[in-house]
Amino acid sequence: MSPRLPRLQLFEFNDLAWVHPAVRDTVVESLSRTLAWGHMLDGLVAPFEAFLASAGAREVLEIGSGGGGPARILSRAIARKGATPPRFILTDLHPRLEAWESAHGEQPGVIDFEPSPVDATRIPPALGDGRARSVINVLHHFPRELATAILEDAVRGSRGIFVAEGFERNPLMFANFAVAGLPALLLNPILSPRDRLAKAALTWLSPAALAISLWDGLVSTMRVYSEDELRAMVAPFGGHWRWEYGTFDYPPLGKGYYFCGVPA
Repeated sequence: MSPRLPRLQLFEFNDLAWVHPAVRDTVVESLSRTLAWGHMLDGLVAPFEAFLASAGAREVLEIGSGGGGPARILSRAIARKGATPPRFILTDLHPRLEAWESAHGEQPGVIDFEPSPVDATRIPPALGDGRARSVINVLHHFPRELATAILEDAVRGSRGIFVAEGFERNPLMFANFAVAGLPALLLNPILSPRDRLAKAALTWLSPAALAISLWDGLVSTMRVYSEDELRAMVAPFGGHWRWEYGTFDYPPLGKGYYFCGVPA
């Protein structure tokens, strides 16, 4: 079924190179706490574990890790259900080593990282071979050509790839982030490890942090790929793989999707 709304490759402030690090950190840190406090990734545990079993993998190369939030949250959600989480290796074209070192210190043996920049469209065999890959709340940032290249590189050199987004293409769904998102944003200047004064000014003394977070969130809902678009991306090179699309729920009325593939 074709999406009712067209995909729009609009900009997000979090993607712009000239944006001050305090602004970018505010968006990333607040989103990570929103996902954690709202238990928004709990519904991914079952399909993610099924994917790992199908892929025959216990190590996952996380693409576009940012601050490492999804790996930290998903690994803890898996552990809460009494299962053993896989080993996540965080990667990004712009590594955030301070955040990754903190994640590794909190969960040694579960979270590790590659300190050098990693291009997700050309992952070195030494890093990718024998591992599955995850792309959580990230693929929408890439235009179609780059998103396709990420999927194609995974088909060439991984045990499987797991893509997930916190919503399908519907701006109204972003309202579900408000329940945990507003407290996460307002408390971020206190909980952040650095630049607290700058973040306090952005968050408490001006509408900047709220406006930027609202814009980026709404734009994200218009940039996510539909099932038809994802399947069209992998059709030229993924014929010898099995692909699955599904949805997961989170409170209060949220619905995200996952799209995963493993060699047939």
